Amino acid sequence: MRCPWPAVRLARALRDGTPKIEVLADDPQAPAEIAAVAESAGATIEIILDEFYRTFVVTCR
Repeated sequence: MRCPWPAVRLARALRDGTPKIEVLADDPQAPAEIAAVAESAGATIEIILDEFYRTFVVTCR
């Protein structure tokens, strides 16, 4: 999915109470958008890099 859809779906999952979400993204805008959503929800974010993608692990506090 192109941005902003990963961030929109992340926000929905956080509102629904999902405790931990992994988002796989290669869009250059994804880090900023996902970080903003996580911060506004009070969640922590960890970024795992591999040779092709970034995996964002968002965990509710």
